[in-house]
Amino acid sequence: MAQSLMSVGEYLRSSFRQDCDYVDGEIEERNWGERDHSVLQPAFGVVFHRNRDTWKVVPLPVQRVQVSETRIRVPDLCVSQRGDPRDQFVRTPPLICIEVLSPEDKLSRLQARVDDCVSLGVEHIWVVDPVTRHAYTAGPTGFIEVRSGEFTVPGTPIRVALADLFAELDDES
Repeated sequence: MAQSLMSVGEYLRSSFRQDCDYVDGEIEERNWGERDHSVLQPAFGVVFHRNRDTWKVVPLPVQRVQVSETRIRVPDLCVSQRGDPRDQFVRTPPLICIEVLSPEDKLSRLQARVDDCVSLGVEHIWVVDPVTRHAYTAGPTGFIEVRSGEFTVPGTPIRVALADLFAELDDES
């Protein structure tokens, strides 16, 4: 649900009980708080944190990413490369943006988020649906299901096994 208009500066100085996206002056609430989402989001973060030295990455959960002058998105996890600027708000394209879906997520809103990340120059956008246990890479041409059983970043050692992530959901049961 969108709320009244505010400036980028006001948004960046504000805090919310759960962070929200900022789109052209409006605050857009995100779907949070469901168990599967709450299990998978930190599971991704742990994988990247454990491998941060080998992969030369910095995992940033729920990090504000300024994708344009008038838009700020808050991916579930963004992964920056070591050596990227250490601004309080990410303005350099992260290596990866990860979204864990909630049942209320709409494809049109997700596509808008993906389009914003692509416009910033994010090359790797990963989407996971914990209900169906499907995973996708996303980009300007749409969503492609990951059939290899793992997310990867070509040319790097980064490999995230989907079975390990989904096992976290099973361990929770």
